[in-house]
Amino acid sequence: MTLQHPQRGQQWLETLLPLAGFGATVGLEQPQIEAEFGYWLTIQSADLTAEQVDRLLGSGAAALDAIQYLINATLNIGQDREQQAVYTVELANHRLNRYKELRSLAEQAASQVRQTQAEFVTQALSAAERRMVHTILQDEPDLETFSRGQEPDRRLVVRLQLAEALPTED
Repeated sequence: MTLQHPQRGQQWLETLLPLAGFGATVGLEQPQIEAEFGYWLTIQSADLTAEQVDRLLGSGAAALDAIQYLINATLNIGQDREQQAVYTVELANHRLNRYKELRSLAEQAASQVRQTQAEFVTQALSAAERRMVHTILQDEPDLETFSRGQEPDRRLVVRLQLAEALPTED
């Protein structure tokens, strides 16, 4: 029997954590947010010491981002695009809190772009964070988002939709 996407991710992460010295369980809680970010795999911080949580997050959540990248790359390798899944790895409400910050940034960017009609360029963001902002703004018909630059200095750009890309009324 083939495991469904959420269970595959949960099993993968519950196998990785002990190998890395962390005895934590993983839950499949989906946060109450407006946007969809795939399957949320929540590392139960109650199973960890404060030091372990800090180590799993890493500086600027770099370790958590690396784990999230690994799970997505590993479980999607060789999969057809329609079979691929997106996994968000959460720990100590870091992603949820960061989502709230990025939603605020997206709202600020949208407002500024509409007022000034000039591009808004974010500070450097991780691939996961850029994807969150893209998703937050994807239903804004007058705006478009794209990434510019090279890692680790890749930035998200928000601008007005180009005139030729806007739908025309008949």
